[in-house]
Amino acid sequence: MGFQVGGALLDFLVLSILRRGDAYGYILTQEVRTILDVSETSLYPALRRLEKGGLLSTYDMPYQGRNRRYYRLTSQGQVALEGYIAEWRQFKKQMDSLLGEDEA
Repeated sequence: MGFQVGGALLDFLVLSILRRGDAYGYILTQEVRTILDVSETSLYPALRRLEKGGLLSTYDMPYQGRNRRYYRLTSQGQVALEGYIAEWRQFKKQMDSLLGEDEA
């Protein structure tokens, strides 16, 4: 059994990963997959959506005769990430309370 992955959760994960530093698509996919079962066909539209929304910027770098597209968190993306973190903490607190695991 698994939880449905909504766009907001995927966005939160991508922004969280990029907070640690720039990354290209394959690396992002591998890191997201350590937490959620997603395909590249789900990830790349999310990356385009985040870029279009101004939360990510991109640049290309040559690698073995090809270009790799790197993604970078923008300042607007950092603000959005802080909002996601606050929402996550509130959600976790509510779930812990519901499950009887709230802090004493």
